[in-house]
Amino acid sequence: MALRLLAVLIALVIAWSVPQLARWRDDRWFRSWVNRLGDISGSGRVAVVLIVPAIACAIVAGILYALPLFDLAWLLFAVVVLVYSLGPREIESDIDAITRATDTLRRDEAVARLQVDADPLPWFAPALVEAAFYAALRRRFGVLLWFFLLGPAGALGYRLAQTLGRDASVALDAEARTTAQRVADALDWIPAHLMVFAMALVSDFDAVMGAWRFWHKQSGSPRSRLDPDFLGAVARAGVDADVEAGDGYAQDVSDPIAELEDARRVIRRVLVVWLAVVAVVVLAAWFA
Repeated sequence: MALRLLAVLIALVIAWSVPQLARWRDDRWFRSWVNRLGDISGSGRVAVVLIVPAIACAIVAGILYALPLFDLAWLLFAVVVLVYSLGPREIESDIDAITRATDTLRRDEAVARLQVDADPLPWFAPALVEAAFYAALRRRFGVLLWFFLLGPAGALGYRLAQTLGRDASVALDAEARTTAQRVADALDWIPAHLMVFAMALVSDFDAVMGAWRFWHKQSGSPRSRLDPDFLGAVARAGVDADVEAGDGYAQDVSDPIAELEDARRVIRRVLVVWLAVVAVVVLAAWFA
């Protein structure tokens, strides 16, 4: 776990320091792989498309880990996979582009980069806050969780599952698309809950947990359906509570700029909580 934490820290520093890397996160090889399996349909196609690259990544990582190089080869490979799997852009840079836009045209262009599905985002504070947190989940926190649990194969598998399940431009039949969307939702379910619990620590605890409980009570969504739809409602409640309390020296919850600035702070605090928890686990293992 210590090596995985080190890989995450290095990858995050690289991603923050070199934003131009977004241009190198090319998924054309994956789209070509999906198209090559066009003779397979339904759930079987989704399974083959996702499992084969993940297994290949796991095999490479296992071979590198076995080399007598003080795990350096594995670390370098893990950092490369993480840098590729994060993003495509850092969530803070997209939020900053919106809050610092000098005119409406640039602001609308920045808002479009934040959207997480095909529907355009309105200039409306709740919708922007939701989009920011879903983008943070799928660009960063989902990748990190599955990397911590399964190593490079987990990070790459998560990224490919999100591309397959949420990118409408990927050619899939109806059954395969439905399956891919369910897989993407299921992989988001655990990291979305961990984001909520971290938000409760760094934001208004009562507002966050109250919104989480209310959503599960009122949504009508069966508990057997693993989807992250609760995250948006919880994020809105936490950010609204922060803004109303004067966090960031603004109290207007209808102001998209104020809400996005607080959302940015909360997302960064959630990341700090995650890394701190993993660091504690690493220290506990050392002293056990």
